[in-house]
Order: sequence, then structure tokens, then C-alpha cells
Amino acid sequence: MKYKLKDVLLDLFYPSRCVFCRRFLPPGPPRICPACDAKLPRTEDGRRRKGDFFSECISALYYEGDVREAIHRYKFGGVQAYAPVFGELTAAVIYEQLEGEYDILSWVPLDPGRKRSRGYDQAELIARDVGRRLQREPVAVLKKKRGVTPQSMTGRPEARKANIAGAYQVTDRSLVEGKRILLIDDIVTTGSTLSECAKTLLLAGAEEVRCATLASTRD
Repeated sequence: MKYKLKDVLLDLFYPSRCVFCRRFLPPGPPRICPACDAKLPRTEDGRRRKGDFFSECISALYYEGDVREAIHRYKFGGVQAYAPVFGELTAAVIYEQLEGEYDILSWVPLDPGRKRSRGYDQAELIARDVGRRLQREPVAVLKKKRGVTPQSMTGRPEARKANIAGAYQVTDRSLVEGKRILLIDDIVTTGSTLSECAKTLLLAGAEEVRCATLASTRD
């Protein structure tokens, strides 16, 4: 793991810290300090990118430096308290770029085993905070049928596609038929996971799938 145990423990027991640089802040929930807010690697117009089955994906930040380390602490270090900060950033780019272009807000789910071991689904927490801010109740339209090797450990794009193929299924076709779906995830790299989710939804009758993530790689 790329996060440091010492920093994770500080974030858990002393939450009044900047999510990104971990500088101590006045008492309160985790948030972004003014210095980090001014220099965050924000994308230009959401860094719109297309996928094999989704119409486009937008992202709030680039996945690098302090952003990458903060996401690792959130995703692998148990620091669930970051979710509202990540939700706020993701909600802002959705409102700016995709307002009125989706019917259902949802997320890319973890498989049950990984969710149990982690204690939470990181994409679901972000999606629920986004829904609260945008006044859209998230709906679980997908479930992951089986665990797979983490995509970050799989390698080339072709291997990632093969690794994730057939891993998802729709929870209820009637929820998605004829609907425009907005899927939320924490990170997009090659887009293989989002494409597999979008394919599953389209085959179940969804009209269109768009995606939004907290962060994206530059390449």
C-alpha cells in the first residue's frame, strides 16, 4: 500500500486535518485547507473522455500527488470521513457538466466479500454524498457477482477488460429500462470497469450511461 500507517491513524483519531496535505486545521470534520484548495490538480471542464459503452466520463481531479495519496488512505486505510469532501468535489463537477443529462444516480459496487473486509463501499459513500448535495437519491442498479483481481494489479488494458468481464449484473431491469444512468466511482484509469458496468446496463435496456469520478489519470 502507498499510504503510511502513521498518517492513517492521525486521520482516524485527529480528523481536523486537511484531507490532502494532512495539515492540522481548527476543530471540525476533515476538509481542504486553503493552500491545497488553491493548488489541487483540477481537470479542465471535467476532462471528458469516452469509453467503449459509456457516452462520457467526467472527473473532478487528476489522480496524482496528494490526491492519489488521499484516495489510498480513504480506499485502503479505513478513513471513511473523507467521503463528504470527495462527494463535494464530485458533485460540483457533475452539476457543472452533466446537470439534466441523467435520470438515475448510481455507483460502481464492490463485491460482497471485499465490502465486508473493507467495511464500506468507497464509491457508494461518495455517491450518497453526491446525491445529498444534488438532491438525487442514489439507486443500486448493479451488483458485483464475483470478486476479481484488483484492476490496479492486472496490468495492460486488454488484461483489465478480460479480468472484469461478466463480473456485474443488474439488480432489477425495470429500474434501468429506458433510463439515462450516471455511474459514480472513485477513480478512472483505463475505463475498463466503467465500460463493463455500462455494457451490463445497456444490455438490460438502459438508454445511455454516463460516468463521473473523483479522479482520473492524465493519460
